[in-house]
Amino acid sequence: MPYSSYIKSLLDLTSQYKAVQTPQTSVNRKVEDPQGTVLIFSPHPDDECIIGAAALKFQDQAKYRIVNVAVTHGSDKARQAARLEELKGACTHLGFELHCIGDSGLEDVKPSTRENAPEEWAEKVAAIKDILEHYNPDCIIYPHEKDWNGTHIGVFHLLRDALALMGPEFTTRCLESEYWGGIYQPNLMIELSEDDVSLLINALAFHVGEIERNPYHVTVPLFMMDAVRRGAELIGGQGGAAPDFQFATIYNHGTWANGGFTQAESQILSKSDSFE
Repeated sequence: MPYSSYIKSLLDLTSQYKAVQTPQTSVNRKVEDPQGTVLIFSPHPDDECIIGAAALKFQDQAKYRIVNVAVTHGSDKARQAARLEELKGACTHLGFELHCIGDSGLEDVKPSTRENAPEEWAEKVAAIKDILEHYNPDCIIYPHEKDWNGTHIGVFHLLRDALALMGPEFTTRCLESEYWGGIYQPNLMIELSEDDVSLLINALAFHVGEIERNPYHVTVPLFMMDAVRRGAELIGGQGGAAPDFQFATIYNHGTWANGGFTQAESQILSKSDSFE
């Protein structure tokens, strides 16, 4: 059993860090004189940390302004005010700006609302369209269509419906993210360095109430490690060699132009590689 000590060490480490340890923010990461704007449309407070690899790459490499749009503040109304405060801490830690929709975000962002309450859904779509018009982003990040969680799937449809109203002249890069359900045919994998993962997990630790309920922050790095295994073959091709890095995040990458989505070519990007 040569790997027994490895498994034991892994369990010991995750147990050690299950207790909430909220970091202190001491470095201002916000980009001065940004060269562009990236919007993250987060279904819940904490998603900005879990799917943030591309945002960090745009922030650090391309010097883009990152704005996290808090689509909802969670479904538990009793927790919404506290979740907003936790989100503010996480965004400050990451150097992301925060855009809230009203006092408590949108409610019932689910496929069932889209199907059964078209007038209510149209109001939500209009709110997203206003945000797109206001920022005119160079890139948007939002969940993919099969991301299992109802709100994640709802945010996908919100963005696609809002984009369809933007007119043929509107163009932006689209990165569709995964968390609850893996992307079946992803075409982009982005390396995360050890420092990147540490930054994202420390930011995630600001979401104290969620971590106290379920200390998932200690397993997110493993999720990012598994993305390397999956991405090596889903994007690099079956039977291909694994890339020489440990952490990554997977996306479906394309461009919205002329009123429609066009899939991009497959890419595996290391820390030193730039977006084409």
